[in-house]
Amino acid sequence: MKQALLARLTLGIGVPEDEATLRDWFQATALTVRELLTARWHETNRQIRETGIKQVSYLSMEFLLGRGLQNGLMALGILDECREALAECGVKLEDLAELEVTPALGNGGLGRLAACFLDSMASLGLPSIGYGIRYEFGMFRQEVLDGWQIERPDDWLADSNPWELMRPERQYLVRFGGRVAEEGGRLRWVDGEAVHAIAYDTLVPGHGHYAVNTLRLWGARAVHPMDLATFNRGAFMEALSPRLRARTVVRVLYPDDSTVEGRELRLRQEHFFVSASIQDTLRRFLDEHDDWSLLPEKVSIHLNDTHPALAPAELMRLLVDDYELDWEQAWALATKVLSYTNHTLMPEALEIWPCDMMARLLPRHLQIIEEINRRFGQELHARFGGSRPELFSQVAVVEGGDHPRVNMGRLSVLASHKVNGVSQLHSRLVRERLFPQFAELYPERFENVTNGIAPRLWLNLANPSLAQLIDETIGQNWRRDLTRLADLRPQAENDEFCRRLAAIKFANKQRLAALIEHRLGIAVDPTAMFDVQVKRIHEYKRQLLNLLGVVARWNAMRATPDQDWPARVVIMAGKAASAYHMAKLIVKLAHDIGHHINNDPVTSDRLKLVFLPDYNVSLAEYIIPAADLSQQISLAGTEASGTGNMKLALNGALTLGTADGANVEIAEEVGPDDIFIFGMSVDEVAALNQSGTYSSREIYRNNHQLQEVIDQLGAGQFSSDPARFWPIVDSLLDGNDHFRLLADFDSYWQAQRRVDAAWRDQASWMRKSVRNIAGAGRFSSDRSISDYASRIWNAQYLPA
Repeated sequence: MKQALLARLTLGIGVPEDEATLRDWFQATALTVRELLTARWHETNRQIRETGIKQVSYLSMEFLLGRGLQNGLMALGILDECREALAECGVKLEDLAELEVTPALGNGGLGRLAACFLDSMASLGLPSIGYGIRYEFGMFRQEVLDGWQIERPDDWLADSNPWELMRPERQYLVRFGGRVAEEGGRLRWVDGEAVHAIAYDTLVPGHGHYAVNTLRLWGARAVHPMDLATFNRGAFMEALSPRLRARTVVRVLYPDDSTVEGRELRLRQEHFFVSASIQDTLRRFLDEHDDWSLLPEKVSIHLNDTHPALAPAELMRLLVDDYELDWEQAWALATKVLSYTNHTLMPEALEIWPCDMMARLLPRHLQIIEEINRRFGQELHARFGGSRPELFSQVAVVEGGDHPRVNMGRLSVLASHKVNGVSQLHSRLVRERLFPQFAELYPERFENVTNGIAPRLWLNLANPSLAQLIDETIGQNWRRDLTRLADLRPQAENDEFCRRLAAIKFANKQRLAALIEHRLGIAVDPTAMFDVQVKRIHEYKRQLLNLLGVVARWNAMRATPDQDWPARVVIMAGKAASAYHMAKLIVKLAHDIGHHINNDPVTSDRLKLVFLPDYNVSLAEYIIPAADLSQQISLAGTEASGTGNMKLALNGALTLGTADGANVEIAEEVGPDDIFIFGMSVDEVAALNQSGTYSSREIYRNNHQLQEVIDQLGAGQFSSDPARFWPIVDSLLDGNDHFRLLADFDSYWQAQRRVDAAWRDQASWMRKSVRNIAGAGRFSSDRSISDYASRIWNAQYLPA
């Protein structure tokens, strides 16, 4: 190992040992690891070709990857060997790991879930290729200036990326605009503009299996990178405009879609990566087979949420236009290979595109979608005649009216042979509320696959001391089968085990406290309860309910300072979308409240609020192992699953949450005494909304505690600008509180008091913590992928 590292340093990086910086050592170590993984990668691909086994094409707009160095070393089983070799050279592996930049390829749970799924596919030996976009800047880097979120470009590619392999031989032409012409009796998409999609491959290693799968991200290159004649005339920028325009499609993740231009760019991005991915999938199939009837046996194409929903139209375009299959055969193949995971019940997230925009950018795709819609209408008429005249309008892919639109969620369901939600509750709501007519028409299509997380990252790497304690207690089999964590449950009554667990938690809290002081200049007490809410900032996530509770606690502490208030540090982190003004105002409110109460001499020794900026995987690795309490407080029926709740429970945090998403299943696993559930149920929320009687002002008038908090916000007590938070007050009172914060507030406050009571008995709290860890085994992404393989993809595994 030492010889390999030195060879890469001197020959690969071109630096002699005595001149090498830590950055040089990182690059040399990463290249060494990549070479070892590449050998396994080639063997994996050889096995796939020889066995003819099915491959899954996993299409996702986001892949929120963790840092690759330690993960690769762990997968190869040489973590300790590499650490020792580096130490002989005077280098600490941990210092190198801190240098690695987290790829900015995702925003939150969706992207992190996709990364966990890739990890599990490789670890189980399930052949797959993840497809996405190689964003040059990705999700923005969040800075905070005077409490306001500021977006900065996240230039994650500023240094060379040692993990990717450029594959210029894997490039595909992707078209935009133009027109549809008839040639030889067939329709062809012609003219317009085009860019080349260029493949960049990242290796995804398995743990406990030799398999190394591929994450293929698409970069963009202009077909004609420069107009030399224009350049020679002196119009230098104009000459380079084709290159700049082509690169625009891969510049950033989720461009601001508050403008028509932003929405068009979003549609361009979705088509760009879908087209390249489908072309590549079909090329891989045709390299080995010449019989289209084999396509469903060899290929699964999975849509991770609705962003890749153009895949059915692009697949039909290629099969019908380019490969000249007849429509019926092409549609039968498409519906057998496509499957779709829905990740949200929010209507705005289901991708609805104006037909006029699609006609400008993707004229042939609009024709194909309209033909899919027409044939669907004929099918319904043949099935029901005139007995269900309203049905087609409820399921139509192309919605009519003065401004016709394409409903991509409906297209995804119609074109897929399987559709799944991501928790038991969410899957029920997908069937009953989001797509009820489709569930009636095609009940066999709908499945549930509860989300999971990769224990390799969220326990082995993020919390190695806890992983070691578990190894010593129940052996190492849990690393391959997380359900074995259930064997820990008797340890809840073992005082020595609980003592060691408490010591590990305290060390993790000290580590996080040091980071908070370093980054924010705020000293927090690691003996206090670390109360954590870390997730994308959105009104439905209800960070605002958390903040109302913090102010209510502060008011109560000031009113009764001699009461036994347990010390608590409330930790928040997350990014607000750049155009989401209310979410950004919530970020500002968190900072203003924190600044006010953190400097209160009466309460600051027992209550602090900190907001850690630029939440990403690396920061999560500090926060999650240190958390005591996990806030999962969305309105019941709005969170599809959540995965942060699983990561926090796996690391021993107790959940304070609503009966929403996977919280319901966590409660089933850990038991009602070891979780704090509050608020309305899904059915109670639905009944309240249907009654039309909800009045947030009535609740405000009748709850003195809540009234005091809202009046403080409205009066500007936490701000130098008295009117700053009026939009928040207006949304709660005059906007009738869309996400029902006030309806759940009293239940939330009572649950927080139960948390206080439980925390006072530290021995009992640690027993609860053990049972949460023991109950987390169900939430492994390995189990999720096994469910997908058997119930969605009908896929097999490579031999171990």
